[in-house]
Amino acid sequence: QLQLVEFGGGSVQTGGSLRLSCVASGTTYRPHCWGWFRQAPGKGREAVASISTTTGRENYPDSVKGRFIIAQDNAKNTVNLEMNNLEPEDSAMYYCAASFRLGASCSNAAATPNWGQGTQVTVSS
Repeated sequence: QLQLVEFGGGSVQTGGSLRLSCVASGTTYRPHCWGWFRQAPGKGREAVASISTTTGRENYPDSVKGRFIIAQDNAKNTVNLEMNNLEPEDSAMYYCAASFRLGASCSNAAATPNWGQGTQVTVSS
């Protein structure tokens, strides 16, 4: 059974960095895309990064562009999210997601079927 497991959340001060990792287990197939999403209390789930495993194309919203970097390791069926220059507004539960559907982009939560359990990121001022 497919499982996505995230690692690496924690607490940092403003301006700090964190690296999140997500590994897919229970499958020998590579997702067509990976995505990272976040959800703060009282807010909707927001996409913060996505990557196509076939083209390597990355997508970021303006809120994190230039600060967050998504990177895949196809050999290990793993995706990482490097988060730099963190701000209190980045505090949220972060979720890894993946889709095995051909042509999926993993930039839309509703259209991305596979999810991890989440890892908390807290940025203090």
